[in-house]
Amino acid sequence: MNPRRLRQLADGLTLMRAVIALPLLLALSAQQPVIAWLLLLGGSLSDWLDGSLARRAGGGSVWGARLDPLTDKILVSAPLLWLAQQQILPLWAVWLLLARELLISGWRAGQTSGGPASSSGKAKTVLQCLSLLLLLWPASWPASAFLQRLGWWLFWPSLALALSSAIHYLAAGMGPAKIE
Repeated sequence: MNPRRLRQLADGLTLMRAVIALPLLLALSAQQPVIAWLLLLGGSLSDWLDGSLARRAGGGSVWGARLDPLTDKILVSAPLLWLAQQQILPLWAVWLLLARELLISGWRAGQTSGGPASSSGKAKTVLQCLSLLLLLWPASWPASAFLQRLGWWLFWPSLALALSSAIHYLAAGMGPAKIE
């Protein structure tokens, strides 16, 4: 497949991820945990797949590079807000995480490179998705109490990674002070 087509597929997956957030939130609100879990899994896998397609194309589109991190934030915001509303996660922790995401998205918007993800940022995303998938593990599925509890415990290192990667991004972006 030619690089242009691969980039188009990657961009389409990125856009689909943003659209998934609304049905995900609606499924959670309608107490349809299996549908919500499958939507989150599909959205999470699309993040991996669009990155893989972009790398195979020799790099993604400028549009995709700017939109990808934003769609990731939209996708994880839906379950985070629902988990806070259900008092499964404390609101202050969800607020802190969402504030971090907005801050870094704003920082990335000002970067000419789009502010590519660091290894700690990627680790945060993987741990955060795993945590959310476990927290949303349907109660009717095997080992639900254990896996939901494990998701709760994994949320905290994902929050710590989010905050430390934010410090890393901002420190790297500011660079040494210039004397004029």
